[in-house]
Amino acid sequence: MHSMWKGSISFGLINVPVRMFKATESQNVRFRQLHKVCKTPIQYHKTCPTCEVEVGTNDIVRGFEYAKGQFVVIEDEELEALTKARSQTLDIVHFTEAHEIDPVYYDNTYYLAPEANGRKAYALLADALGKTGRIAVATSVLRQSESMACIRMKDGVLILQTLFWPDEIRQTEELPFVHQAPEVSPDELEMAERLIEQLSKPFNPAAFHDERREQVQKLVEQKLEHANPEELAPAATTPAADVISLMDALQKSLKMAEPAVKRKRTSRKKSS
Repeated sequence: MHSMWKGSISFGLINVPVRMFKATESQNVRFRQLHKVCKTPIQYHKTCPTCEVEVGTNDIVRGFEYAKGQFVVIEDEELEALTKARSQTLDIVHFTEAHEIDPVYYDNTYYLAPEANGRKAYALLADALGKTGRIAVATSVLRQSESMACIRMKDGVLILQTLFWPDEIRQTEELPFVHQAPEVSPDELEMAERLIEQLSKPFNPAAFHDERREQVQKLVEQKLEHANPEELAPAATTPAADVISLMDALQKSLKMAEPAVKRKRTSRKKSS
């Protein structure tokens, strides 16, 4: 696997050095668009329809369309001044129950692997998450974008899942007919529940497979097997810290967390 990010998880006074790897990859069959006559891959060029010329990278600027056909130009330097520096830490803000995060917030999934000098701290965090059944809510700046994420443990591996921001989740009010559902009778509901019970069993992802992808791959193999050499498309050508013990860090982190716990308890007593 190719490492996409290198940094550390900030866990109280403990830093867990990790590397991040993409956990998923698309297996869709991809096609290239070819010129029908000579089977050469089609190239796309950026052009200006007003000047009727091909535009190079140095002649392109960013523009925000604030009204139809009206743009304000944003320079690279102006954007860089607003962008936070790429972070080297995943800062754990707090821990929570997994069910408290609606799956609609989940975006991309990554594996976190420890560096050689961080294996014990990695195992400590993974075991602690496993024992408590909690997940960590963290923030960081990944690829020049500030991200909210959660870290959970599965089979001894720490998994990072980036989360959408709340204003990125589309609301359901405008969905047609959803909020004007017709009346459902008790008998209909009971039968639906019975059907769900009859069709329920543990989820086994290995039982599912992409039939269309298999059919497309088989089609490609058949065409390659029976094609004449002159019918095959030619290959595309392109131009040339300090070091402290884990126990000390844990003890100091617990002391740092005590005031927050006491404030919560005090507020609960006052409210009761």
